[in-house]
Amino acid sequence: MGLVINTNTAASTAAYNLDQSTNMLNESLARLSSGSQIVNASDDPAGLAESIELNAEIGQTNAANANVSNAQSLLQTQDGYLQQVGSALDQMATLATEAQDVTKSPTQLAGYQSEFNALAGYIVSTAGESFNGVTLFNGATMSVTTDANGGTFSITSASLGAGKYLALTGSAADGSGAQSISSTTLAAATQAVVTAAIQQLATDRATVGANEERLDFVGDNLGVLNNNLAAANSQITDVDVATESTNYAKYQILVQSGTAMLAQANQNPQSVLKLLGQ
Repeated sequence: MGLVINTNTAASTAAYNLDQSTNMLNESLARLSSGSQIVNASDDPAGLAESIELNAEIGQTNAANANVSNAQSLLQTQDGYLQQVGSALDQMATLATEAQDVTKSPTQLAGYQSEFNALAGYIVSTAGESFNGVTLFNGATMSVTTDANGGTFSITSASLGAGKYLALTGSAADGSGAQSISSTTLAAATQAVVTAAIQQLATDRATVGANEERLDFVGDNLGVLNNNLAAANSQITDVDVATESTNYAKYQILVQSGTAMLAQANQNPQSVLKLLGQ
């Protein structure tokens, strides 16, 4: 194309290229300042949709992990009480054995019975304990949500008010309200009851321990899953600072050179004046 006055094609081209470079520079600046590859939905619609789903799953996984941690705390609290109940039962078994000593006087046996009753009362009071408003020892089954898809794991609490434990404070032969160790014969029968309670306690603590172990594995799995989900989301949304900094520098140079070339293109029509003798 020859020299013309009305249309400066070179300046229009330079202006278009400068506009494109400026837009790319602004987008690169937005990515670097936000730390995200997706500043606007139009940047990566498919990636944005996937990121939204991943973020939702990450949130649900975190919530499930919190549920598991709370359930573990409940079980640890329950086991702590059962451990103390076990100590009480051990002492009660000792008292029942000592009460079978034929050399013990009725007064001494009464002292043993008093201590035995107090320990039995402690077990009864423990049966009413709770964790964050949830009763610990009512034998209820609780479902713990273990993943973002609604998976559950059921745990059943021990029941201190039934079975072998109830026998400790049931109707005693002497009407004391607790198993009696007021004679060698009664003490021998009571020792059998306490031994059965200790066996039940062993079963209950083993169950609690197994539930804790299962939830430990679940919590570990959720932690690994959450890390992998976060890594996948990072690949989609997080900006590579090194690469984007290089792009930013390139766009800066293009904007600067484009500005200079636009100024040069706007000077080109001045040569027409020479042809006109100006």
